[in-house]
Amino acid sequence: MNDLKKKSMIFIVLIGVVSLFSDMTYEGARSISGQYLEILGANAALVGFIGGLGELLGYAIRFFSGRLADKTKKYWSLTIFGYLVNLLSVPLIALFPNWQWAILPMMLERIGKGIRVPPRDAMISFATKSVGRGWGFGIHEFLDQLGAVSGPIFVAIVLFILGENNFRYAFFLLIIPASCAIGVLFFSRFLYPVPSKLEVQLIELDSKGLPKLFWIYSLCVLGFAVGFLDFVLIAFHLEKTKLIAQPMIPILYAFAMGVDGASALVFGKLFDKNGFIALLFAIIISIFANPLIFLSSSIYLIIVGMTCWGIGLGALESIIRAAVANIVPINKRGSAFGIFNTLLGIFWFVGSFACGILYGIAPIYLVIFSVSAQIFSVGCFLYFRNSLRV
Repeated sequence: MNDLKKKSMIFIVLIGVVSLFSDMTYEGARSISGQYLEILGANAALVGFIGGLGELLGYAIRFFSGRLADKTKKYWSLTIFGYLVNLLSVPLIALFPNWQWAILPMMLERIGKGIRVPPRDAMISFATKSVGRGWGFGIHEFLDQLGAVSGPIFVAIVLFILGENNFRYAFFLLIIPASCAIGVLFFSRFLYPVPSKLEVQLIELDSKGLPKLFWIYSLCVLGFAVGFLDFVLIAFHLEKTKLIAQPMIPILYAFAMGVDGASALVFGKLFDKNGFIALLFAIIISIFANPLIFLSSSIYLIIVGMTCWGIGLGALESIIRAAVANIVPINKRGSAFGIFNTLLGIFWFVGSFACGILYGIAPIYLVIFSVSAQIFSVGCFLYFRNSLRV
């Protein structure tokens, strides 16, 4: 392993460890947010709206964060500020005993994530040049999901020890992994003050706008986003139907996060070898998630559905980003990740809100809507397959 490749791998692992602790924090919180809102009196449409609005705010701000990162090259400053807002909002949820106030720190948590994702992903993309785009983003996502598994398990243990419905204590105790994430983040900044040096530029950079291929690719992904549900609505469904004991819902979420992390590694390697076909395969698998989760009363089929959901999330968080890094030149990455994620958030919001309303009518309508959207995404990928050999 040459020196540049070694340094790049260390950087990816360090940022992965930051993501491990940060995911432990906010995924632990998200694993109980749906149940918490249900207990506080929110209905299905409201939960779907809150979940979708949170994603919309978080993704919309990425447009500005990404452009600001490219313009100022202050990748670290934006990343650190975003992490501070993202992580420190979680324990604040414990201070509010009603849903009208509890949603405020939930929104702030999403906004903080939105601020730091484009500059962070741009920095990761610099490092993935020498190790492989899919593999590099896959490793980051794997470490990310170790935290996403640990967070819900931590929350479940708190609920087992303190008793059901002690959500406020669980939210407050998540300040522990949040502090660890912030510490590793500052250490990474000290070791790698200029991450862009990890990607050697072999050709003159195009100073014009984003390539046409980027917009084609974005269109293909948007259908997937519309049909892919946030876990908040899934947790609401499981809590309402009582198909699973309350403390086991975070465990089920942790299981899905484990699937997410493992699939990110597998599909990351497949992406480096086979291109977008790996992403297409992951999307096809995820189509089965909602029918199995929302139309089944069998715990075993729900677990299979959550497995499909985890695979889809693994694709969304790893190889979808890797493809953007392949398509867009280095000096436009922050803007590209920002625009791409903003579009993703808008369509995710529309999908989540629509699914919340449809669920209130009957779960079958939610399933029909989400499956149709994801089949549309597959059709787009197949139609543009010659252009999307990235």
